[in-house]
Amino acid sequence: MKVYINPGHDLDYDSGAVNPNSGLRECDVAAKIGAKVKTYLEAAGCECRLLQSDNLYYDSDYDDRPVAVCADADAWGADVFVSIHCNAANGQARGTEVECYSRMSDGGNLAQCIQDQIVGALGTIDRGVKEMPGLIVLKHTSMPAVLVETAFIDNDSDAGLLENCTDAFAAAIARGVTDYECSLN
Repeated sequence: MKVYINPGHDLDYDSGAVNPNSGLRECDVAAKIGAKVKTYLEAAGCECRLLQSDNLYYDSDYDDRPVAVCADADAWGADVFVSIHCNAANGQARGTEVECYSRMSDGGNLAQCIQDQIVGALGTIDRGVKEMPGLIVLKHTSMPAVLVETAFIDNDSDAGLLENCTDAFAAAIARGVTDYECSLN
């Protein structure tokens, strides 16, 4: 299986959400988890490609970002697309959710597999699988695609998990992908 991994946001241009107390940045957390997901999936026999960029669908204003993430995933022929993020709201919200284009699809199945693994492994609050067809990475990819909101970076309790349990998040995401792959057979 070919897995395209997209750690959310960008280390240089768009850090994403930031914890107001610790300064923990979403782009850094996503990069660490994404690199570990790639390692786990490659060990399981998957072919992986990883790209962290703010250019999702030819929408970057920066000349040094010529590759659009969604187009690159399509051109590479990925079987699944996994975008990794941290949620943020009001400092009080907590938990994990995985977003897909449609729950009644292969992307919805992939989302549920990843959601079950993260909640089971880390004990995060189960916010469920959500349909978000307007998200760029879900509507401009031709393969089953998900956006994983690992936990709330602006909540200090969830941020502690994001800072100290990146390996557990990565292993859970990788297990979710392989669970999905097994469900196809």
